[in-house]
Amino acid sequence: MVAGFMLPRSEHLASLMATVPAATATLAGARLTAVIAGLSCVGSLVLDAYDGLLGTSIFAVHLLAIILVSGCVIAFRTLRERNTRELIELRTVAETVQRVLLRPLPPSIGSLRIRSEYHASHPHALVGGDLYAVSSTPDSVRILIGDVKGKGLPAVEDAAALLGAFRSTARKTPSLSQLMATLDEAVQAHFDEISATDPNAAERFITALLLEIPADGSSVRMINCGHPPPFVIEHGKAHSLPSMLPAPPLGLNNTRTSDYATTVLPLATGAIVLLYTDGVAEARDTGGNFYELDARIAAWSGCDPGDLLRYVLDGLADHVGGEMRLDDDVALVAVQHHDTECASRRIEQPAHVDGD
Repeated sequence: MVAGFMLPRSEHLASLMATVPAATATLAGARLTAVIAGLSCVGSLVLDAYDGLLGTSIFAVHLLAIILVSGCVIAFRTLRERNTRELIELRTVAETVQRVLLRPLPPSIGSLRIRSEYHASHPHALVGGDLYAVSSTPDSVRILIGDVKGKGLPAVEDAAALLGAFRSTARKTPSLSQLMATLDEAVQAHFDEISATDPNAAERFITALLLEIPADGSSVRMINCGHPPPFVIEHGKAHSLPSMLPAPPLGLNNTRTSDYATTVLPLATGAIVLLYTDGVAEARDTGGNFYELDARIAAWSGCDPGDLLRYVLDGLADHVGGEMRLDDDVALVAVQHHDTECASRRIEQPAHVDGD
């Protein structure tokens, strides 16, 4: 406006006032844009009055241009703000549903310390086809980890079917083999139900690993249905826990209790059992090389399950390119019978103090 008073009256700068609300809309919301549009109309009126254009067609064109431009940009900002609010609401609902599906594991149950990590391959998803859950019985803790074949919403649907069956039966089923048979039956029933609408339902399955650790943490009971074997870190060394009689994945019409043989192995005090999905072991770098999970774990010298998971994930991020750019979901669960020696070592570590 100041320039309009400094230039000759033949230079009608009021025509530029229509650009002010348009520029404002790129940075501000609809309300502020509307305020600026009103001020632009006033400014155009003042400049045209100074130039002696009031009542002329030029004044009408200037005013109409401001009104049209302002109306368009205000409508644009209003729609964009509404869409943004709706997107935030939808994302909030989706995150809530996903957290209900894959509930956070408790940090401890009795004398067991439990840590978990989950990273979905889709950048905007919290969960995918990997799953885990924990349930306690009067004398033990049961842990399930699984990996659904496929990706996207069908995989989430399959994971929900297995998790629902585990949560409803894990506490009351007496034996581990009976529990796995029940889970298999539930998964198969789920696949049968969706077969009418999904012609590929017969090709879907879920790998699963079921662990049971007694309250004293002296042993681990395991049934493996096509899942990667867990690792055990004890006495400073890491080794895998192969299943003596592995069973096929769930959902392949294999629901006999006798098909699920339980492997029982001793567990040292303070040992950490690491469960994981194949998204960890099969992660590749840019050269197509697999992440060497066993070598990574073998080089670890700590004793805290949470530190172990961070150590594994840091190595995984470095392997795939510095970020968690994953082609598959990743789930990790570390379980440790409370180790007082490890806890005391962590407490006794001297604090680092900067200074002379």
